[in-house]
Amino acid sequence: MSSNPLEKLMGVGLVRQEPALRDEFEGLVRSGRNRLSDAANEKLSFESRFDLAYNGAFSLSLAALRRLGYRPVNRFVVFQALPHTLGLGPGVWATLAECHRRRNSSEYEGFLVIDEQLLKDLIASAGVVLEAVEKLEPPLEP
Repeated sequence: MSSNPLEKLMGVGLVRQEPALRDEFEGLVRSGRNRLSDAANEKLSFESRFDLAYNGAFSLSLAALRRLGYRPVNRFVVFQALPHTLGLGPGVWATLAECHRRRNSSEYEGFLVIDEQLLKDLIASAGVVLEAVEKLEPPLEP
């Protein structure tokens, strides 16, 4: 079995290989950047800002995974893979994983519990992801 962590995720069915596309990568980065910018707007509701920051972080994390030629089978995998796609530590992906859990609670149970600190942590973690993604070269077309 491969020592590549992403290939291991593929081996257990959490990601599948799919050629990376420059336009997709650039679109995901653009979407993530714009959503994070909008999440900083304090005139918006907490829920809207949380949604924007979470989805911005997701788009950026997905861009990093797609750049390497993998597509997740579920949303959570993009955050689990951050140590392998961007070299980010547990502080970032643990925050994003918690926000994913709360997002699911909101989406599927209608119950969202967030506070100002969690929103700040989410925006900060998403900012770290953005900074790392912006250092990447877009993928070459297959």
